[in-house]
Amino acid sequence: MKVTVFGIGYVGLVQAAVMAEVGHDVLCIDIDQNKIDRLKEGGIPIHEPGLTHLVKANYEAGRMDFSTDAARGVEHGETIFIAVGTPPDEDGSADLKYVLGVANEIGTLLTDYRVVVNKSTVPVGTADKVTNAIKSQTDIEFDVVSNPEFLREGFAVQDFMKPERIVIGARTERAVEVMRRLYKPFVMSGNPILFMDQRSAEVT
Repeated sequence: MKVTVFGIGYVGLVQAAVMAEVGHDVLCIDIDQNKIDRLKEGGIPIHEPGLTHLVKANYEAGRMDFSTDAARGVEHGETIFIAVGTPPDEDGSADLKYVLGVANEIGTLLTDYRVVVNKSTVPVGTADKVTNAIKSQTDIEFDVVSNPEFLREGFAVQDFMKPERIVIGARTERAVEVMRRLYKPFVMSGNPILFMDQRSAEVT
């Protein structure tokens, strides 16, 4: 499948590299041109065991690419992951401005059905906010899915390759089917996948 990941930080880069490793065609989008150039040259901005090899191997194999072109990213991915930062706001709550900023941009660029996946660490109700943000920009059909991460620093690649569980919060059967296909390589390895509503996934 074709996958796009917006936000090439800790979660986004691991997500992208492992998805490429199991055979998906992954395009990574970030606003930082220096980071994109560095990744293309084999420089990894974070230290995580096994990640450098995965990124280099899959980039060289053509299963992974990097760009600042958001329009290219939305056109490319059947599934579009939002993995941007959610820094603490002044009151300690998660600041969703980057998540909602990407959602708005996706909405302006949609030309066909896409599944937009919240991968960032977000509070309950974020899927509704992302849905509303995209809807405010387009009449094209889409789905928003919550897919929380459970990665441990130092074991992120291992945790993603062999997850204890994969949690998917979706509201339509169409989105469920897309996510089943996306995670099929992991389920075939015996890893459980749990489907539920969006808010339940966000609580999880």
